[in-house]
Amino acid sequence: MSRREKIWWVVGGVVIVVYALFPIAWIVSLSLKAPADLNNGQFLPTGLSWENYSLILTGGASDLFLPALRNSFGICLIATAISCLLAMFAAYAIARLDFPGKKLILSTALAVAIFPVISIVTPLFNLWRQIGLYDTWPGLIIPYLSLTLPISIWTMSAFFREIPWEMEQAAQVDGATTWQAFRKVIVPLAAPGVFTTAIIAFFIAWNDFLYGISLTSTSAARPVPAALGLFSGASQFVEPTGAIAAAAVIVTIPVVVLVLIFQRRIVAGLTNGAVKG
Repeated sequence: MSRREKIWWVVGGVVIVVYALFPIAWIVSLSLKAPADLNNGQFLPTGLSWENYSLILTGGASDLFLPALRNSFGICLIATAISCLLAMFAAYAIARLDFPGKKLILSTALAVAIFPVISIVTPLFNLWRQIGLYDTWPGLIIPYLSLTLPISIWTMSAFFREIPWEMEQAAQVDGATTWQAFRKVIVPLAAPGVFTTAIIAFFIAWNDFLYGISLTSTSAARPVPAALGLFSGASQFVEPTGAIAAAAVIVTIPVVVLVLIFQRRIVAGLTNGAVKG
């Protein structure tokens, strides 16, 4: 590329990065502002204030935020683990076995992944109240599987198809059973895809708002996105903008930490898939 083209590419990249990071910077700035500075129209706070963080961690809003944070971690981790475990077996069967309806299963999984959640919330609400799953962890884990499992099957089956069939056959020739070959050969080779799928599934469950606000009513199972929608000020004339911004920053931290810890596996999974022959 010429010097002029390189300059335009750099300028375009900077514009895209600023456009993507500006909302995050704005939320961080709001979380560090004192209540009197929230509506002053300035981007940067006039003075750093940790009042919003103390409000949601140790103050009056902690009874709403901390249980919701615990619920989100527990429910999302369990839903992600179950989803990845089931998706591994399903993806292995789709990639390795020939049976009628294999393509239909993948198409159905993709259709379920894009199915509008709002259309099934009301039936789930009525069913969950009748069978006792309303406002419980299992009452959210099961619907979260409908969000995470289809995309996990679709993504993981692509990684399993990349693994050479001969490696599994060689393990069986050496005396390994089908289960041993799957556990000791296939799963380690598919580790980048499994990690990538797990993180994607966790993000999907972590960001859900509709199930969380519709299928819970107390802090027993209410996740963070639903709890943020219930934040209120000290009175009807006070807006909890700073507290919501501080809570949003704290909720974003686990996502950033996961990406930083597993960034190599994410990149390897998204670019290379599994080991190729």
